Amino acid sequence: MNIRKGNPEDMESVLGLIQELAIFEKEPDAVVITTDDLVRDGFGENPLFHVFVAEVEEEIVGIALYYYRYSTWKGKTIHLEDLIVKDKMRGTGLGSALYAEIMKQGKKDNVRRIEWNVLDWNTPAVKFYENSGAKILEEWRVVQMSEAGINSFLEK
Repeated sequence: MNIRKGNPEDMESVLGLIQELAIFEKEPDAVVITTDDLVRDGFGENPLFHVFVAEVEEEIVGIALYYYRYSTWKGKTIHLEDLIVKDKMRGTGLGSALYAEIMKQGKKDNVRRIEWNVLDWNTPAVKFYENSGAKILEEWRVVQMSEAGINSFLEK
């Protein structure tokens, strides 16, 4: 297994993993981004995200995609958007290795918090995160405004 920073040439495989995650999360039609979007947004002058890729026998079989946020309480933080491991590679330690890479990046960057979301029904992930020492904030709710919701709000 080799974990490295992703590059533009990896984005087709990254998109494939994102689509695989959408199917796993029961949202198969939710992904609207393209490979070109990922290349533009991740590798321009001001990248909007960074990604670690995990390779086995020259195939990308996992990713950890993250970006920086700012907390008014903590300062610079990392948001782990997605930690994805191909189904055939689950249980091999690959996810743990990607997770560790994100923690190392946070330490290197001197962030005071790394945060992410996990679906409540994803019991293996919940247990993994809890066993790693992460705290799951049960009292907080994720809030999102969709593109249609934005448009509707602005039309009021």
